[in-house]
Amino acid sequence: MKLQSKSTTIFLFWYLIYIYASVLEASNDSDGGFELEKKEEHHVKISDFPTGFFFGAATSAYQVEGAYLEDAKSLSNWDTFCHSIGCGENGENGDIADFHYHLFLKDIEIMHSLGLKAYRFSISWARILPRGKCGEVNPAGIMFYNKIIDNLILKGIEPFVTIHHFDFPQELEDKYESWLNHEMQEDFVHLADICFKYFGDRVKYWTTFNEPNLFTDFAYMWGVYPPARCSKPFGNCRTGNSDVDPLIVMHNIVLAHGKTAKLYYQKYKLEQGGSIGIVVNCLMFVPLTNSKLDVEATQRAFAFYIGRVLDPLIYGDYPQEMHEYLGNQLPNFSIHEKYILKNSIDFIGINHYSSIYTKDCTNSTCSPTANRAIQGFLDIVAMRDGILIGESTGIEDFYVVPKGIEEIVNEIKFRYKNKPMFITENGYSSPDLHEKRVNVILNDTKRVKFHQEYLEFLAKSIRDGADVRGYFVWSLMDNYEWLSGYSVKFGLYYVDRETQTRIPKLSAIWYKNFLLNKTYPINVRAYA
Repeated sequence: MKLQSKSTTIFLFWYLIYIYASVLEASNDSDGGFELEKKEEHHVKISDFPTGFFFGAATSAYQVEGAYLEDAKSLSNWDTFCHSIGCGENGENGDIADFHYHLFLKDIEIMHSLGLKAYRFSISWARILPRGKCGEVNPAGIMFYNKIIDNLILKGIEPFVTIHHFDFPQELEDKYESWLNHEMQEDFVHLADICFKYFGDRVKYWTTFNEPNLFTDFAYMWGVYPPARCSKPFGNCRTGNSDVDPLIVMHNIVLAHGKTAKLYYQKYKLEQGGSIGIVVNCLMFVPLTNSKLDVEATQRAFAFYIGRVLDPLIYGDYPQEMHEYLGNQLPNFSIHEKYILKNSIDFIGINHYSSIYTKDCTNSTCSPTANRAIQGFLDIVAMRDGILIGESTGIEDFYVVPKGIEEIVNEIKFRYKNKPMFITENGYSSPDLHEKRVNVILNDTKRVKFHQEYLEFLAKSIRDGADVRGYFVWSLMDNYEWLSGYSVKFGLYYVDRETQTRIPKLSAIWYKNFLLNKTYPINVRAYA
C-alpha cells in the first residue's frame, strides 16, 4: 500500500468529520447533509419483515482478505490464475484486495455501526489447510477466523460461514485436477470437519458451497475461471471438454456436500445445534414468448441451472429434464449415494441479481453454444421486441428487475416445498465502471433504489407465505470482483485503493436508517 500524502490525510480527516456529522443528522431526522423527507408513498421498512429476520452483508475470502502469502497460507487456485494471466483490468488481482486480513476489526466495527445482525463470509481453504488433507492445520489461519467469529458475536452479529467460495489450494489442482477427481470430495469433507471442529461451537449457519452452478460453468464450460478448462464452441482453452467436464465437477461437488452434511448431522449437530445449507446462483428465467416451447425451455433452464444443485440435495437425484436431454452422459448416483444426498440441506441460500428471457432452441435457430445438450437446448437473451428486460448494470446479463426476487423465491418455494431460504446475495453495480470521481461513486442513489425495490418484492413473497429468513447485501464494501477486478463496485462502502480507507456511500446511510426502522426515504443531495 502507498502511504497517504499530507493533503490526502487532511482531506480524509475533514471528510470523515463531515460524514459523521451527516450520519448523526440523518439519524435525528434533521435537515442536514442527508436530508430525510416525509413522503406519503410507501417505502419498505424493517417492520415489514418477520421478527428475528437476519439483515446482513456478505463478502468472500479471496475478494477481501489480501495477505495472500502471509502466516503460512499457500497459493490458491485464484492466486496462481491471476498471477499467470492477470484477472482484472490492468492485471489486477486479490493479493491485497481490501486488506481485511489486517483490518477485520475495523470492518466488524463498521458492521456494528450499521446495525447488521449477520455477516456472511467464507473460509480460505489455503489459509487453514495449505496442503489439503495431506498437510497440517495452519494455527495462524484458525486464529484469524476465530478472531472474526469471536468479535462478530461480541458485537451481536451472527456469523454465516461459507466453507468454499471458489478458492482452494493450488496443490490440489496440481496433484489430481481438483474437482474433476473424486478424491476432491474427501479433501473437502476433511476441510469441513476442521471448520466444524474449531468454529462450530459458535457458528450456527453453515453453507458448504457458494454457487457451484456458476463455478462449474465458468471454470469448466466457458473456461474463464481457474482451472480454465473448455472446448469449442464455448472457448479455446488448452484442455477440457465443455460438454462433459461440468457434469463430472457438479457430481463431485454434490457428493462432497452430501458427505459433509452426513458428517455434520452424525458428529456435530446434536452438540453444536447448527444448520447446514448450500448457496445457489438463481437467475429468474422468464419465457421470451408465450409459446409452449419457450415456456418449456424456461422450465428446463431452472432444472439445468438451479435444479441440478438442489434436486439431488432434496430429492436424491438430478431433475428429470436433465435425464431426458443428457441421457447416459449424465453421471448416476448409487442407491447409497441417493440416500446420503436426500434431504441433506436445512436451508437454501439464494444469490439473486437478475431476471433473463429464455428461448427454446429445439425448434429454432440459436447460437452454437446454446444449441447443445449440456445447455438444455435453450438460450438466454436480454431483449424482447427490442426492449431490455430491465435497466443495465455493471455486469453483463445482470438487469434491474425487482419483481424477479419475488418470482424466484416463489418458484423455489413451490418446487422445494417451502424449504427455509436466505437471500445470501443481492446487490447492484453501476454501469459507470470507469467513474473515478469519489463524490459520484458515494452518491449511489440507484443502489439505494435497487435495494428498496427488491426488498419490497421480497417482503411481498414473505407475506404470501415464503419461508425466507434473511437478506444479505452484496457487498459490505467494494472488493475484488473476480474477472472484473476493482472496476465493478457493489459495496455499501467505497474503499480507497491506495489508503484502504472505508468511506460510507449513501446506500450505507440508507441501510443504517432502514435497520433503525426509519421509514422516510433519503432526499439525496449529500455529495453534490
